[in-house]
Amino acid sequence: MSLKSMQMAETINKKLERLLPVLFPFGIVLGFAMPSVFAHLRPLVIWLFAIMTLSGALKLKVSEFGSAIRSPIPITAFLLTTRVLMPVITLLAASVFFGGNPHTVTGFVLLFAGPTAVASFIWVGMFKGDRALCLTLVLLDTILAPLVVPTTVSILMGETVAMNMSGIALSLFWMVVVPTIVGVAINETSKGRIPSAVCPYLNPVSKIFLMLVIAANTSAVAPTITLSDPMLWKVAALSVALSATGFTLAKFSGIATRCSAEKRVTLFFSGGLKNISAIATITVAFFPEAAALPIITGILFQQIMAAVMSKLLMRKART
Repeated sequence: MSLKSMQMAETINKKLERLLPVLFPFGIVLGFAMPSVFAHLRPLVIWLFAIMTLSGALKLKVSEFGSAIRSPIPITAFLLTTRVLMPVITLLAASVFFGGNPHTVTGFVLLFAGPTAVASFIWVGMFKGDRALCLTLVLLDTILAPLVVPTTVSILMGETVAMNMSGIALSLFWMVVVPTIVGVAINETSKGRIPSAVCPYLNPVSKIFLMLVIAANTSAVAPTITLSDPMLWKVAALSVALSATGFTLAKFSGIATRCSAEKRVTLFFSGGLKNISAIATITVAFFPEAAALPIITGILFQQIMAAVMSKLLMRKART
């Protein structure tokens, strides 16, 4: 692979990174506009997602986790905020507005019980946050996801909805845990040589795959959704409000624990951004269509909310 082709791939990747706030909504538009086309991709979604996870994991090094683990306060603040406070707040808020529709409530709980997004690393980099801490949180949350996500929903929703906990855990295991472990192992054993060679090409491909995954998941629920339905806009409004709450809680968790400015940046984006595409894949496979609606609106607004909330609550470091 020539240096010129590698530089071209890196240029494409940088352009796609700048387009992240509109790239995900575009995937939703594709799914709604051509559901019969993207429905054919649904059997491949788990494997496409595994490749995306592998692409991110190839950048992870075990050695980078040492300093973060030796300072557990930010990790504890992250877990308390994302694994306890936000799911409970989400349940209470969704129950107030959609108490008569347990599947919609479940969708909201799933949305905010999901693991942190690998894309948070991009935002943390742009705002000069603590990359080692970000990588640690991504890896920890990803590995715990097969246990944490179904357990959280089961505890909060109880017997309200039927769940295939083992199926959910197994899907998350293959989509996020296995490729993460494989990616870290490849990076360590090759001493970074393989990631240096393949990541410039995998990075833009993974973003395109993400858009296709979103389109495929959206195509599964597109026939049941109409833009004139007041329910859609009610769900979207609560999704935006809860997303803003998540970023705000993450911001104040950094302040309350007196973290450094770099760690506050990391907590803000890692706490506010969710791996919604993974949750969408699980929701479409294991839950009724009503549960998928909060997930779809979450995909639509998440990157936009990251941009808006960072403008309101964070100060971008000078390069």
